Amino acid sequence: MISIQEEKYILERAYIPEHIVGLMTGVSGGEPFLLQNYFCCQKEDWIIFVGYPLEGDFNLNDLEAVINEAKKRFRPKVLSLIAPELKPSLSALCEEKETDNYYTLAIPVGPIKSSIRRLIRKAQENATVERSREMGGAHKALIEEFIKRANPPLRVKNLFLRMPDYVSHSEGAMVLNAWDINRHLAAFYVVDLAAKEFSAYVIGCHSKRNYVQGASDFLCHEMVEMSVEHGKKYVHLGLGVNEGIRRFKMKWGGVPTTRYEMCELVLKKPSILDAFKFAR
Repeated sequence: MISIQEEKYILERAYIPEHIVGLMTGVSGGEPFLLQNYFCCQKEDWIIFVGYPLEGDFNLNDLEAVINEAKKRFRPKVLSLIAPELKPSLSALCEEKETDNYYTLAIPVGPIKSSIRRLIRKAQENATVERSREMGGAHKALIEEFIKRANPPLRVKNLFLRMPDYVSHSEGAMVLNAWDINRHLAAFYVVDLAAKEFSAYVIGCHSKRNYVQGASDFLCHEMVEMSVEHGKKYVHLGLGVNEGIRRFKMKWGGVPTTRYEMCELVLKKPSILDAFKFAR
């Protein structure tokens, strides 16, 4: 576990969403730890290791040394690692891997494009935006609609499904809702404000059933306004994910700022005893 002082230390130096302690523990259900200059979470025999140093420059040899320390200390069966870069020898062992870029939006933002302003005005005619600290039945229904329609990867699906519990237990979480004129939920964003320097877009989706044109832009504008009110230096927009999401982030002025590599390592294969244990 970490102390209150250690959590404050992490949040003051955070520069990616995975540095946000409440977000990571809320989503993973794990316990937070600080190993030298790195943040990680442990849940049973699984370690999530955030390979972005909280101070100083990134160094592959330093990362390898701290990973080895984590393996000795926690003896995990599975290690989920993210870092700006991985050694080829480590990357070759990954059971699952992914590469992307983090996108950020500097505050204050420049002049909003006329095309975006038109979409926001259109959405304002047909919806209202609300800031909330909770998620209810309307959010669960919209999440179910989105999952059925988009069939996202399992990690993304699980992230959506864990949002209501995370929001209810996190002091930094804020939900931005776009309600249509009939009080149906047209779209929502989940944003975390806990990090000192930035607000973090966590996840969001919009409805096709209760569609409001421009709802996502309306929420993005509200997220920027809220970030300004809280004195943030930038909005962390998360990963590019796919071409459509990248276009939306870049349309608002988001730029790729940090490289992202994800690797999942299975360090211990299940034994025959494990098979008997799960068969009971």
